[in-house]
Amino acid sequence: MEIRTTTQLANFLQLCIDKKSHINGKLIHAHILRTGLFSDTFLSNRLIELYHKCGHLTSARQLFDKMPNRNIFSWHAMLSAHCKNGDIDSAHQLFVQMPERNAVSWNTLISALVRGGLEQKALNVYYEMTRAGFLPSNYTLASVFSACGALSDWEYGCVCHGLASKIGLDKNVYVGNALLSMYAKCERVESAVKVFDDLPEVNEVSFTAIMGALGDTDRVEEAFGMFRLMHRSGIRIDAISLSSILGVCARSGIRESGSSINGQQLHGLTIRLGLEEDLHLSNSLLDMYAKCGDMNSAEMIFDNLVDVSVVSSNVMIGGYGQKYEINKAIEFMQRMQRFGFEPDEVTYINMLTACLKSGDIETAREIFNKMGSPSLSSWNALLSGYTQIGKHKEAVRLFINMQFCNVKGDRTTFAVVFSSCASMGLLEGGKQAHAASVKNLFDDDIYVASGLIGMYSKCNKIEVAKSIFDRVKDQDDIVCWNSMIAGLSLNNLDKEAFVLFKNMLENNMIPTQFSYATVLSSCAKLSSISQGRQVHARALKDEVINDIIVGSALIDMYCKCGDVDEARSFFDKMPIKNTVTWNEMIHGYAQNGHGNEGVALFEQMVNSSGVKPDAITFIAVLTACSHSGLIDYGMKIFNSMLQEHGVEPLSDHYTCIIDSLGRAGRFNAIEVIVDKMPYLNDPILWEVLLSACRVHLNVSLARRAADELFRINPCNSAPYVLLANMYSSMERWDDVRNIRELMIEKQAVKGPGYSWFEHKDGSYA
Repeated sequence: MEIRTTTQLANFLQLCIDKKSHINGKLIHAHILRTGLFSDTFLSNRLIELYHKCGHLTSARQLFDKMPNRNIFSWHAMLSAHCKNGDIDSAHQLFVQMPERNAVSWNTLISALVRGGLEQKALNVYYEMTRAGFLPSNYTLASVFSACGALSDWEYGCVCHGLASKIGLDKNVYVGNALLSMYAKCERVESAVKVFDDLPEVNEVSFTAIMGALGDTDRVEEAFGMFRLMHRSGIRIDAISLSSILGVCARSGIRESGSSINGQQLHGLTIRLGLEEDLHLSNSLLDMYAKCGDMNSAEMIFDNLVDVSVVSSNVMIGGYGQKYEINKAIEFMQRMQRFGFEPDEVTYINMLTACLKSGDIETAREIFNKMGSPSLSSWNALLSGYTQIGKHKEAVRLFINMQFCNVKGDRTTFAVVFSSCASMGLLEGGKQAHAASVKNLFDDDIYVASGLIGMYSKCNKIEVAKSIFDRVKDQDDIVCWNSMIAGLSLNNLDKEAFVLFKNMLENNMIPTQFSYATVLSSCAKLSSISQGRQVHARALKDEVINDIIVGSALIDMYCKCGDVDEARSFFDKMPIKNTVTWNEMIHGYAQNGHGNEGVALFEQMVNSSGVKPDAITFIAVLTACSHSGLIDYGMKIFNSMLQEHGVEPLSDHYTCIIDSLGRAGRFNAIEVIVDKMPYLNDPILWEVLLSACRVHLNVSLARRAADELFRINPCNSAPYVLLANMYSSMERWDDVRNIRELMIEKQAVKGPGYSWFEHKDGSYA
């Protein structure tokens, strides 16, 4: 039947568009040309849409360029075609050429730019849109908030939030969800929670976004609470929301906890909802079990996957790497290749991590060397692995190799190499890495600056560290401030560290647990209990007083300032205690002459706390025994270290037991221990023995201890002074003269002693 009307042609074209029937559409196009209807703008617009939907963008553009009459719908059809095809440059050029634009034009381009990863360009276009007098729609704002989140541009996001509130779109669920996600990505969780609470209507997208935000900031119970609320509210739980809450479990390492929700329950819910065949959700379950260390459950899920992917295999390799099971990691890499998948960058990084965590450096290096062109992430993975296992020389060599291979490092590269240089006190290497960071334009990067401050501080170049800090401190990054405070404390500039902490508070910065622990250590070294109490009060105000790190530092500060009762009072109130907390309190008792209380606390720790003692615990309790004259009990604890607790005695433990036996004059027992101990080159141990011999006038053993000290370091004044004092008390003046002459000959100089006292105007030496 002959087609006569434009309406009929338009209907036929719509049918071709719906069915993506390119051939039939071309026939209609030919008919339009033959009948002279090409000048009909409406039909031409439909033809542009047809060619675009059928994947023939070139044909659509050729038709558009030949159109005799175009209207705004023609321009929109072509703009939309370019945008949906991902041809952003052509879309932007077309947009610039448009004779007129409306809100649809702007929205189409902005959303396309965001989808294409050109977020900053999208914000620039949005700014031009508002300047042109157009008000954003809910679609515009959703794209803009997505761009702000991707750029972590919280400030501009707040400006856009204000406009959304002004025009009444902030309560729109589509805008609200985008706004919530923006705050979450910018790590402004409180703002995200407020947006969620203010939304009049929420859906599964809202809940998924807020659960992810809470999980990312370790607010695990609150994230689980949101999931329970979602379930109770009857909101549909889909694969994406389940993946989000499983991610919370994975990040927190929780599978079985006091919470009523855990990974296993979520696994059960997945099965009940019939979602176990969803590949993304299955990978989330795999990741959760792997990160919680339950590789048996992970392997069970992997074996039952409908479709195995590279992602699934990478999760298994990473999980076994975390468990130090390198052979299993290799097995899954081989299984992956048998499935027909080639290892990708993540595979290699996971394998490198697995090898390094297992201590298999050779295999890690072999895997790295097999990579044709290692990415920067792979270099960083190997570099970080070396640093984490204490192979700092290898890390520095690898960094040098990177320079020879013309691989430009990023902020992670430089932070890691600065850490290795700091650990070795390698100033020259650190300077060279610093120069490379400047060359690569990372000198003002906060992350890099923090590493530089730490490196120069540990290399005793505190003035350089200060100059770097002064350059970046206005950026108000807490990590940099913490690094500087720690550097000052490390270099015994504890008064400056305390002043800097006060400056940090004056700048309205919120201290972290690390800030408190460092400044409390400075107060302890200054023996300044008044300043320590000020910090205690501030920690109480900031609600970090129950943090184990802060609590342990407070106990240490009070003990070193002599207020052991206040330390014990705080210790008893702590809701959670770990080995460090118990060690600080036991050691505090020992140092303040309360040995019996220290021993009693050790018994409580071992018998009823559920916390295992470590090497430092035994140093503390052996010191307590020594100070309280509990010689036999000290020997019993010393002998139980390896047999009952699996802790190998170190030189410090031998020093403590020799000190204890020496105070009691039990030199026969000391000689038995000395003859068997493996730490003959520890000067402190021999000094302690020499000091005990001086008190009890044991000349023969004193001479042996002194000879060992002369061998280790002839310039150390301590053995000369101790030996001379012993001879002096025995009125053996010839021996005294001989020792003093030997001291002069060896150029051993005794340093001056000093002590601290605290006055209301400050501390003085």
